[in-house]
Amino acid sequence: MFSSKLSGGLRSIAACSSRCSSRLRLDAARRFLSTTSGASSGTSPSSTSSAQSPLPWFVDPSEEDSAPSPYARRAAIPQAPTRPLAPLPAAIPPEHPIARLHAELKNSPHLEPGTLLVREPIPTATGPPLPLTAPKGRRKRGRTYAGEGVSEDLSALWQWVVIAQVKEGTENRGAIESVIRVVRKTLLSVEPPLPLPPNSKRRANGGWAMIDVGNWAVHILSKEAREKYFPDRREW
Repeated sequence: MFSSKLSGGLRSIAACSSRCSSRLRLDAARRFLSTTSGASSGTSPSSTSSAQSPLPWFVDPSEEDSAPSPYARRAAIPQAPTRPLAPLPAAIPPEHPIARLHAELKNSPHLEPGTLLVREPIPTATGPPLPLTAPKGRRKRGRTYAGEGVSEDLSALWQWVVIAQVKEGTENRGAIESVIRVVRKTLLSVEPPLPLPPNSKRRANGGWAMIDVGNWAVHILSKEAREKYFPDRREW
């Protein structure tokens, strides 16, 4: 019984090898006929370009000439013009850490060209104060009296704000984290050292990361977050 199975398997292998060899011979014959027909058509090899290779036998020349390449269509798409890079404010001296950080970030491949900006925070008008209420309950909750130690200056927290927008579509692919590493490496190498917060693994939240440097801050954010939280002007 084993010998009969073995002989059947050998016969099937032989049949398969014969079919494969017949297909190879048929392909070789087609290639030979296509090359001989091209040579006997009367066109000399010198008249054709040496860089142009002959088409395979399975490609129709009419379809090759009529169908444009998808890469040609992609190259014809007009590119959006890039905005010029805004200069540093005149009040920032060249030896300031912001100037050094600006020089490092303007060459970053992760940032959108022309979106790096250093400016003063937009002043926001304060609303009416809350009415003073006494604490209620056993745990003394609900009071709005802040005490005597609060400053009356409720303006911006920082003197300068650095806004760096990453390229659209890369905020979830590590672009924000890469820019954060460049910012921390640049600011930790200045003299005197700056009071940077400890490095956190969870840096970006909703396409927005912030590094507090004392009297100024660095914001690395996506295009959507910049249009939402950092507009050029506020209507309210």
